[in-house]
Amino acid sequence: MAHHRDSTQFATDISEVNHMAKYGRKAEKTVESAMHRRKKGTLRSGSGRKVTSRKQAIAIGLSEARKKGAKVPRRPSASR
Repeated sequence: MAHHRDSTQFATDISEVNHMAKYGRKAEKTVESAMHRRKKGTLRSGSGRKVTSRKQAIAIGLSEARKKGAKVPRRPSASR
């Protein structure tokens, strides 16, 4: 017995394919680098303190990626 696809299921598959990536590869590499530096213990915050928080490391990586001109969404203005 052949397994047929439902037309509504097919439409959702196509819409998932057409979504663009939020972050570019350059941003991914910069965040990855920041995470490695955090693990090594060499990642520092703006005040010069050692960063141990995973979330803070990601934020620093995204910030560095923005400065490099990578494809990263804008910071939410409300949470500053």
